[in-house]
Amino acid sequence: MRLLTALCFVSFFIFSSHSVFAQSDTKHQSTDYSQHTHTIKSAVLNEERTVVVQLPKSYQSEPNKVYPVIYRLDGAGNIPLASAVIERLQNDNRAPEVIIVAIESTNRLRDFYPTVNKEPQGPVGEGGGAAKFLTFFEQELIPLVNKNYRTHNYKVIAGASAGGVFALYALQANPELFQAHIAYSPAVWWNYGASAKSTKSFIAKTKGLNSYVYINIGEEAGIMRERYDELQQAMQLHKVRELRFFSDAFDGVSHNLTSVAGAFNAYHNLFLPKQMPISDLTDDVASIDAYYQNLSQQWGEQIAPPDRAVRSLGYNLTGSKQFTRAIEVFKYNIKNHPKSVDAFSALSYGYEMQGNTRQALKHMESALTIADDSYPYINYLKETKARLQAELSKS
Repeated sequence: MRLLTALCFVSFFIFSSHSVFAQSDTKHQSTDYSQHTHTIKSAVLNEERTVVVQLPKSYQSEPNKVYPVIYRLDGAGNIPLASAVIERLQNDNRAPEVIIVAIESTNRLRDFYPTVNKEPQGPVGEGGGAAKFLTFFEQELIPLVNKNYRTHNYKVIAGASAGGVFALYALQANPELFQAHIAYSPAVWWNYGASAKSTKSFIAKTKGLNSYVYINIGEEAGIMRERYDELQQAMQLHKVRELRFFSDAFDGVSHNLTSVAGAFNAYHNLFLPKQMPISDLTDDVASIDAYYQNLSQQWGEQIAPPDRAVRSLGYNLTGSKQFTRAIEVFKYNIKNHPKSVDAFSALSYGYEMQGNTRQALKHMESALTIADDSYPYINYLKETKARLQAELSKS
């Protein structure tokens, strides 16, 4: 896996004078990604804030493509890990390319915690600025990123410790602003467990929430572990419709390494793979359409049910001897791919496994009608046809 290996300074485009994005000082270019550093003159926060935007590899070569955005708290030092994980997932068709926006911190305790800490366990008098910081996201940062980059309306907020508390706060304060919330070892002990209590209350009264939440914890003990466990159990037990919730506990992993330990699971569980899992298939093949509609909304591009992916579902069903369901899936696939030799061959196989040799032969003949001599498995099709004809003549 290659990470960012080379940096060079080159000029960057000039933003409109009306934008509060300041002129970019640098553009860091590597053989894979490009990064742009900006200074935002925030009226909401009454200070300048620095953000680093990393663009996907295809950003320049595919000018019509739009991308989901990951907003990562605590700065650009977190970009390489997320990039490495997501790139590996991309290589397996399990994640889209993404834009990563890393926000550098100034006073993270002030910005990330929604309440002022009054508990002697931590720094008394700190915190309380999360509402203003979320307004900064809503009114300044997200609109400017959307204006200056080709973004898709699928946004992820990710943070660790205090940043994890902010990710959970954003879920409660504005559930529709982000579509996914990642909280690595969220410091929910803060202020007598105020964050844990508010999140539990929010989940308990919420009936439906089309969102994703990932939380984890390491070797933490004491009140941190106690309050985290209460939160995790409440979210696990209270089933909120459409909410996808995942959590991890890592023995022997320190608080500062939980983002490293959890990054793979956080993004692996978040992004829907192009290969629809068999667990998402119901008795109604309409569930295939629903899955790929959700996938398209998440990835930011229209993805029709792929021939190979749907055939794989059918083969999975034949392997478990669910022949009727398999045949329905294979038939559905032919409707989407009526010129696919493989689609007809798969349906023939499904009928053969069911014991219906006549229908198997019929659809194998259909496959041969479409195929030509360049088809790599033409001999297999011909041999199968001959074998099915022989079996049918015997019966």
